[in-house]
Amino acid sequence: MKRGHIIAILLAGVLTVSMLAGCSSQPGATQGDAAGDTLQDTLADTGQEGNMATAEGEGAAASDAISSDVLMIARQGMFSSGGTVTEPVEGEYDPTTNWMDITRAGNTAHVDHANVFYQIPVNDNGNPIVYLHGYGQSRMGWMTTPDGREGWSDLFLKKGYAAFLVDQPRRGEAGATASMTMDGFLDTWAEDSKDYKPGDQAWYTHFRIGRVAPERYEGSQFPEGDEAQDQFFRQMTPNTGNFDQTLDAAALGAVMEDVYEMTGNKAIFVTHSQGGAVGWDVPVENISAIVAIEPGGTPQPGSEQYQRLLEAGIPITIYFGDYIDNGPEDIMSTGFWQAVHNGAVQFAESYNADGGDCTVVYLPDEGITGNSHFMFQEMNNDVIADHIAAWLESKGLN
Repeated sequence: MKRGHIIAILLAGVLTVSMLAGCSSQPGATQGDAAGDTLQDTLADTGQEGNMATAEGEGAAASDAISSDVLMIARQGMFSSGGTVTEPVEGEYDPTTNWMDITRAGNTAHVDHANVFYQIPVNDNGNPIVYLHGYGQSRMGWMTTPDGREGWSDLFLKKGYAAFLVDQPRRGEAGATASMTMDGFLDTWAEDSKDYKPGDQAWYTHFRIGRVAPERYEGSQFPEGDEAQDQFFRQMTPNTGNFDQTLDAAALGAVMEDVYEMTGNKAIFVTHSQGGAVGWDVPVENISAIVAIEPGGTPQPGSEQYQRLLEAGIPITIYFGDYIDNGPEDIMSTGFWQAVHNGAVQFAESYNADGGDCTVVYLPDEGITGNSHFMFQEMNNDVIADHIAAWLESKGLN
C-alpha cells in the first residue's frame, strides 16, 4: 500500500476518533476542553501520535492535501439555552398514575428555550458564528443546500469559524412551549390544522426565486430540477406556538452567553430574514459583529435598538440578493424588497454618520448576480461566503 494511502486512512481514523471522543452537550465547558485541543493533542490522547510521526517526510504533502479538503471537527454537541419552567398544574402529582393522569396535576414543563447544535473545528480561529434562521426555517438551512452541496456552516467551519446553529424557541428542536395543550402535539396539530394555509407558491414568489414555481428567474442561482425544489419546500418548519420576538431575543441572548462561556470569545451573529428582526433585539454584550442576510427590516435611527448597537461599537454588514431593483413591477413583493433595501441603506448612512460601522452589500453591484432571498443555499453560496469572509477579515475576525 502506498504511503499516501496509509496517511489518508490514518487521518480518517483520527478524525473519527476525535469526533466521537469530542462529543459533548455541556455549554459550560471551557476552551481548555476538547474544543481547544489541537489535532496533535487529540492524536496524543488517542495513542496515534507515534504513528503520525512516522508518516512525516514524504507524506507531509499528502497530509496537507487531505487536511485542506476534509472538514475536521474537534468537538460537537447540542444544548438548550434560556427558556422558562411553567408553574405546576393545579393539584398534587400522583406517581402511581403518572402519564395516564390526563389532568397532569402537579406537572411542570421546561419550555420556550432555544436549541443549539454546535461544531468546533480543529483549526478554530477563535471567532464563533451563531446562526439564526428566518421565518418557516430551522438551522437546517445553514447546513445544506436543496441540491445537497455544502451549506454555509461547513464552508465557514473550513475557514476556522466554529458553528453554533440555533433553532429558535417554538421551532424545530426547540418546539416545547407553554402554549401547547396539555396532551401535547397531537391536540395542538388537530386544533391548528383547521387554520392551516398552504404556502409553497406564495413564499416561492416572495423569496424571489421565480415568478411561479417551479420556474426560476433568468440567470437564477437557485438549484435547478424537481428534486431540489422538493427538498427546498420540505425544509419549511412550522411554529408550535406564536412567534414572540421579545422571547426569541432573550433566548438568543442566553445562547450568546453560553457561547462566550464555552469559547471565551464573543460571537459573530449571522441572521436571516425574520431572524434579522430578532437579531437587532438580542443583548449586545457577547456579539462581535452582525451579518444580516436580507433582514425583514433595520432599526430606526435613534431608536433603543439603534443606540445599543451604536454604543457597543458592533460592525454590521447587510446583504441583499438580486431581483430587487430589477424585479417584476407587477409583483407586490418587489416593492416590499425595494423598501427593505432602501431602509437598510438609510440605516447604514445614519449609523456611519453617528460613528458606527455598517456596510450594505447589494450583490449585483459586486458582480454577483442571480441570487434570491436564500443566497446561502444557492449554487454560488461559496462565492458569497468568501465575500463575507473577506469582510470579517477586514474587521480582524479571522
